[in-house]
Amino acid sequence: MANYILKRLLFMIPTVLGVMLVSFAIIQFVPGGPVERMIAQLQGHGVDATARISGAANTDMTAGAMPQATGQSSKYRGAQGLDPEFIAELEALYGFDKPAYVRFGQMVSNYLRFDLGESYYRDISVVDLVLEKMPVSISLGLWSTIIIYFISIPLGIKKAVRDGQAFDVWSSAAVFIGYAIPSFMFAILLIILFAGGRYFDLFPLRGIISDNWQDMSWWRVFLDYMWHMTLPIMAMVISGFAGLTMLTKNSFLDEINKQYVLTARAKGLTEKRVLYGHIFRNAMLIVIAGFPSAFLAIFFTGSLLIEVIFSLDGLGLLGYESIINRDYPVVLGTLYVFALIGLVMTLIRDIVYVMVDPRIDFEARKV
Repeated sequence: MANYILKRLLFMIPTVLGVMLVSFAIIQFVPGGPVERMIAQLQGHGVDATARISGAANTDMTAGAMPQATGQSSKYRGAQGLDPEFIAELEALYGFDKPAYVRFGQMVSNYLRFDLGESYYRDISVVDLVLEKMPVSISLGLWSTIIIYFISIPLGIKKAVRDGQAFDVWSSAAVFIGYAIPSFMFAILLIILFAGGRYFDLFPLRGIISDNWQDMSWWRVFLDYMWHMTLPIMAMVISGFAGLTMLTKNSFLDEINKQYVLTARAKGLTEKRVLYGHIFRNAMLIVIAGFPSAFLAIFFTGSLLIEVIFSLDGLGLLGYESIINRDYPVVLGTLYVFALIGLVMTLIRDIVYVMVDPRIDFEARKV
């Protein structure tokens, strides 16, 4: 197992480099980069309220300080007629005065030291920004994943035991409804029903905690936190429990009719002993070992729209704002962090496989 872990750690290096290369290459072809955006802002167009222009850009480059050079063409949209020296200053400000391969090499060198640069539009480093937003996304993903597992595993086991009976039929209808409703649609429904949208005003619409949390005792802070997180977590749970429930049910159904189960029953063991003493470990192998992957999926993709809808200041909302604002250091930095987390969680998944079933031998695998 130790050799396998070492191989996987070494294999992470080209994988991360590939992710960085693809992300960097895609960004080079995205229209409306930071230079064009700065030109538009200095001309009084397209100012975004979610971004704060850095002090250097504000003090050194104002709308009145843009030299005109009529007749000059530019590769940037909206820059026709501007002095090429002024455009060169903007390129140097954002690092676009160097060839792409040089910028990529510098990025790789910095990322190896976990120096992710600084945000174009926020006076903070990308590392500090990610660390500031990460607790919100982790708490949202972790609570949602735990609740999904606590609902789906017992429900899936009961559906497998009562396969074809009335409970299985009506619970399947509820599961399919949950599977068909996207989390963001259910989030909008919850807002309409319970957040003052039209009917009840029971839960807050935005944020993760009240503004006066510093004046609260620790237990009131926790209750206030759960009060704010109730609707976002409910929205994520409704779309996540359906697939895991059916996976649990099918895993148990596959094991129930196997020979070792029939042998255990023939020995006179109780149904409960057969179910939880023999079937459970084999059936739950894929379910329990899939916990890191399930958390990863919720952490990466599921929380994006939920954070935007409920104005939760996490990585999902940060990534959305960074893409809209063309804040490339934040975009690339968060993708780098996501890639590292994804690879580590995949390794943890394999380790969990061995913990759940020691018969699995990764030493024989070639990664």
